[in-house]
Amino acid sequence: MEPHPLGRTEWIKLYGALLNKEDIADALFAEQVEYLNEAMGAESSGKTVVFFHISSSGYVVARKSGDYVTKMLELAGGRYVFDDLGDPETRTSTVTIEMEKFFATAKDADYIIYNSTIGGEIKTIDELLAKNELLAEFTAVQNGNVWCTSENMYQETTQLGQMIQSFQKVFSGEADELDELPYLYRLQWTTAAPSKEERQFCLITLKTF
Repeated sequence: MEPHPLGRTEWIKLYGALLNKEDIADALFAEQVEYLNEAMGAESSGKTVVFFHISSSGYVVARKSGDYVTKMLELAGGRYVFDDLGDPETRTSTVTIEMEKFFATAKDADYIIYNSTIGGEIKTIDELLAKNELLAEFTAVQNGNVWCTSENMYQETTQLGQMIQSFQKVFSGEADELDELPYLYRLQWTTAAPSKEERQFCLITLKTF
């Protein structure tokens, strides 16, 4: 496994050599390095972030600490909420967690990145809450800081520098007035966001059934 996210992008140089297109490959790689340098040149936000999806059986599937996706989040100036999630000796990139354990660590994360590439595309916060009502208590949900990956994120390994830049714009607040970035889009409420009192009422109601 490549230790740096752009190690995956660098494979384009090999393909360029095989196809006698080294100049094109070098230019494409340099472009991604430039995106990365711009993102890393910005002041670190220190914002906390969690990257996950909800499985069909209702479990949280989160990225393992230290894998290339969480490294991308850190290069973008964010801080992944899990410091040591998963076994670093295994090749698996995700860890399955019960919602209660996930809630205890991730509830106060500043940002949610929902992995719709794997978990299925969703468009609204309402759809997210339908997967588990406890997500309504997350700070990122209450503040409207929920973003989704686009469906083709994992197919675009030649564009990881630009993905990191998109994460950086989210964490720095540059994307606050935007609904979409390359490889990311913001989840919106179908209707107006409920008040704290309305959320508490809904949770109490749901727990009585």
